[in-house]
Amino acid sequence: MPKSERIAIVTGTSSGIGLAVAKLLLEHGWNVLGVARHDPGLDHGSYTHLTLDLSDVRAVASAFEREAAPLVSAGGTRRVGLVNNAAVVGRLGTVDGTDPGEALGVYAVNVVAPIWLMGFVARHTPPDGALRILNVSSGAAERAIPGIGEYGGSKAALRLATFAAAADFGSEPLRRRMTSDVAVLSYSPGTVDTPMQVQARSASADTFPAAPMFKGFHENGQLVPAEAPAEEIVEFLESDDPPRVAERRLGDS
Repeated sequence: MPKSERIAIVTGTSSGIGLAVAKLLLEHGWNVLGVARHDPGLDHGSYTHLTLDLSDVRAVASAFEREAAPLVSAGGTRRVGLVNNAAVVGRLGTVDGTDPGEALGVYAVNVVAPIWLMGFVARHTPPDGALRILNVSSGAAERAIPGIGEYGGSKAALRLATFAAAADFGSEPLRRRMTSDVAVLSYSPGTVDTPMQVQARSASADTFPAAPMFKGFHENGQLVPAEAPAEEIVEFLESDDPPRVAERRLGDS
């Protein structure tokens, strides 16, 4: 990577919001470390890709300590951003069909990996640097939607973990071990036109009760392009003096 005072870690850069965020950050002069199972093929000298399956949390931890830690803690780094965007929907269906192994995979990607990454950037961001962490939330984290309990439950867990991490960052003794310029945001991007929406509206209503709702989002033109939340996400990463913790939805002032 070329020298830069700003580096962002963005998960889920193969498509959707993650890819849009990575592209916009590169336009703004950031170094970007993208993480996904598939390389998006971004031809840019300031982009580095880690091909990882976030459900393999041990491999994630090993790869980040080996590959990402030197980039984040490098001399001259003045701002670090983390966008926990990657998520999997998991099984679309009612609770009686829960598969334990598949449910564990959903929580590994949507909860365990993001929490570990928050701790990772807290450990490695230079003490005199700024740290901005954004966890992509969902309306499913705040209200129950039939047939999407694993995804909604995992997003609700991440939402609370956002506030818990912020409390940790302001507590002793962690406050003495990390930068004081830290802010954490739980951000709900709205109904974005992503592959996850395609998956949800393509499911059968016989097994996924909320399928008609997702079909309606598409048919009624309610989906927004990924570039819309990407702009607000990058704005937060570049912000000065935000509150230590906050919650926002797309379009909030």
